[in-house]
Amino acid sequence: MRGDFRNRPLVRAPFLKASFGLACCAMLAAGCVREQPAPAELVRVDTLPAHRITSFRPQHAIGATVDRQPAGAIPAIYSRRNVRAMLEAGLGWLSYRLFTELSVQDWHWDPSGTFSAGDQGYWTSSASPAAPITSSFGYRLPHRGATTDQGSNEDYSRLDDGDPTTYWKSNPYLTSAFTGEPDSEHPQWAMVDLGSPQFVNAIRIVWMNPYATRYSIQYWPGRDAIAEPDAAKWTTFPTGKVEHGTGGVATLRLTHGAVKVRFVRLLMTQSSNTCDAHGSSDRRNCVGYAIGEIYVGMLERGGGFGDLVKHNACGGERPGAYACGVRQSTAYVSSTDPWHRAADRVSDVEQPGLDLIAGGGLTRSLPATYAVPMLYSTPENAVAEIRYVRARGYPISFVELGAQPDDQYVEPEDYGALYIQWARALHAFDPGLKLGGPVFSGVNSDVTWWADSRGQVSWLKRFLAYLRSHGRMADLAFMTFEHYPVGGCPQGDALQHILLKEPALVKGIVDTWHADGIPTSVPLYITQAGFSSANSSQVPMQIEGALWLADYLGSALANHVSGAVYYQYEPVPLGQNPQCPADWGSPTMFVTDKRSVIRARAAQFYAAEMIMHEWLAAGDGEHQLYPAATNVVTEEGPLITAYAVHRPDGLWSVMLVNKDVKAHVVQVNFANASRVSSFGAAVASVSFGSAQYQWQANGAASLPQPDDPPLHKWLAGGSQATYEIPAQSITVLRGHTRPAVP
Repeated sequence: MRGDFRNRPLVRAPFLKASFGLACCAMLAAGCVREQPAPAELVRVDTLPAHRITSFRPQHAIGATVDRQPAGAIPAIYSRRNVRAMLEAGLGWLSYRLFTELSVQDWHWDPSGTFSAGDQGYWTSSASPAAPITSSFGYRLPHRGATTDQGSNEDYSRLDDGDPTTYWKSNPYLTSAFTGEPDSEHPQWAMVDLGSPQFVNAIRIVWMNPYATRYSIQYWPGRDAIAEPDAAKWTTFPTGKVEHGTGGVATLRLTHGAVKVRFVRLLMTQSSNTCDAHGSSDRRNCVGYAIGEIYVGMLERGGGFGDLVKHNACGGERPGAYACGVRQSTAYVSSTDPWHRAADRVSDVEQPGLDLIAGGGLTRSLPATYAVPMLYSTPENAVAEIRYVRARGYPISFVELGAQPDDQYVEPEDYGALYIQWARALHAFDPGLKLGGPVFSGVNSDVTWWADSRGQVSWLKRFLAYLRSHGRMADLAFMTFEHYPVGGCPQGDALQHILLKEPALVKGIVDTWHADGIPTSVPLYITQAGFSSANSSQVPMQIEGALWLADYLGSALANHVSGAVYYQYEPVPLGQNPQCPADWGSPTMFVTDKRSVIRARAAQFYAAEMIMHEWLAAGDGEHQLYPAATNVVTEEGPLITAYAVHRPDGLWSVMLVNKDVKAHVVQVNFANASRVSSFGAAVASVSFGSAQYQWQANGAASLPQPDDPPLHKWLAGGSQATYEIPAQSITVLRGHTRPAVP
């Protein structure tokens, strides 16, 4: 039976906290001497002040995001009617996401601005307020080296595109001219994936300017250098080290025999510092490394070269991502030069403009979190963005530097070097700015990368070590990461398993960041999150999407995350999931037509409404979060999770998330050392669950039916009162407390 836990082992969990010990005695009819049966299902709230988890203000702790949209869709998506509907959910602070970083693009956050050399070069958007910015655009990078990306996936690597006039070039901001460190401290690399293990004994490199004068050719002895970066270490071919490179076309025999390998890496540690095709007028053109083409394979006896690399101007791995014939071999690079041209503007995707968001009411006039481009941009462009936001009078809470370096295969020390440069520039403009990162992708375990010289594979540990060694930990005012428990479109027991594990996932990743060295004084923020990382999935639209959102936000606060968001705010049409063709959905809280006109509220709208309007008090008063637990658990995790707050209006409010397909009856006790309390005479009960909402899958015409609002009731309280928690529901019990009567 789908998601039915009646046949699974049910464990009545003991409550081990010492503060509950005497409370247990008080609840036994004959004291601690003669034990009486405890209530079958019990919710206990630990109200001891010393055990309080945290204090928070809802509008600053629970927020939402905005992100990129299809070109031309922004006016319809952000219509006044839609903005009002979004605000009705009650979510607070806003996190502006930066899609261009995931797509290997530079962000022209203001379409007006200047290139460093006419209509090409390095871009800086205009910081002078003029006409309001309603949309903004990304620009592809002609010196791109990556075949794949996490964004549009519509471009290709110049390392194996078969065109001798194009080339990959590394980021000039990672050279000694900008870092102040030897280039060997930030070695750059280019890697080719042959698709499967192949016999290799040679490489041919078509160098451009600037070229590497010192470099090594290495292979990966493990199975997958990307998926399992901590499972092996790069090994230099026996004759794969070059100390005095002279550029041009270099053909190197790497070993006397042959090695069967899949991944081959070119590691560069010293540059010729000769100027590229753009000339010597800009020093950024004359530092780093540039490669026109890479060939990997076998040198044959007759002098021929058996190349194993597929050369084609066609990138991407996902079917249908790019309409072309034979795809090029997948290439990865350490960084990419942000040089580009006016003609490189992306035409199918755009970002909502800063004025449309901050000036259109979505921020509620609260300080928002803004992202500045870093991995593929310049410090000047980042400073200009913040200068513009300040000039417009929009309040800023935090500034994120870049986005998802782990998904862009950026070395932690390279991210650190860029971070320090951007922080220095931003703080020169405004010393009070709170800067942070690294905006990890939605991982549920530590981010690992290829081992450094000390054998360290933890990305975060190495990034923090870099900041500390340069005396710049003060520049990390907060840490951000994304949270996605699952990809694709799970159903049935697989979906229920994820729901049961969600609180443990949040706790586990928070504990991991602290174990990696994030000081407890540095607040954690989840600036993007979703039940499924798939853009088109019905999972968030189902009732399980509502249950997940309540559990995720509750467990984030319970694990000392200072702020967490819901993604994605905007009403966008349903899409078809390519992984599950029958699955039509969206990560948003609305169901819309093709013109983004709202047809229905979806599950996560109601979940947000339950949290912001029912569990928490209206306004932004200080709430106190206390430990709460239930004894309704399975071996996989709790069937019912509980989150208890003492609100500024004096009421106690307990949010219960029932992930079971059947209802449960519970008692609620509030324990403070030896004193046990219960809800008073009247208890407000508000519930939203499968009785009010069911997703009816019907392709592009999918809709919820029923689609009813939460159910409100008044119930009798008291020490013997029980409360029914409906199947698959979010239920809030709210009221004053009074001492329990023996």
